Amino acid sequence: MILKKKLYRTLKGRKEIIVPSKKTYSQWVIYKDNVPKYFVDFYDLNTESNLIMNNLVLCSDRSIHEVLELINKNNNINLSVPKISRLGFKKQIKSEEIELSLRPLPKKWLIYSSK
Repeated sequence: MILKKKLYRTLKGRKEIIVPSKKTYSQWVIYKDNVPKYFVDFYDLNTESNLIMNNLVLCSDRSIHEVLELINKNNNINLSVPKISRLGFKKQIKSEEIELSLRPLPKKWLIYSSK
């Protein structure tokens, strides 16, 4: 899949993140231990884990951050969505398209989080 690698300058220094090529609310790159590992698309209902994420986020009216906190707590892992700057100061330095193969989130993590 085609994603964008963006480099930002913040108050804490340079920060590089991977984001979907078209910014939408329904597509997210999920990091595990600060490395991009998973891709979630809430409207790709052909993949079962995306269907469960759709239910957890859109149907239950939670944010992606709240759902990831539940998954982290229930499975003792470190999933996150990258945040560029906590203070809001950021300047994009560079952006390039890259090809990455990211998997959907494992279904076993999501089943226990939906309860």
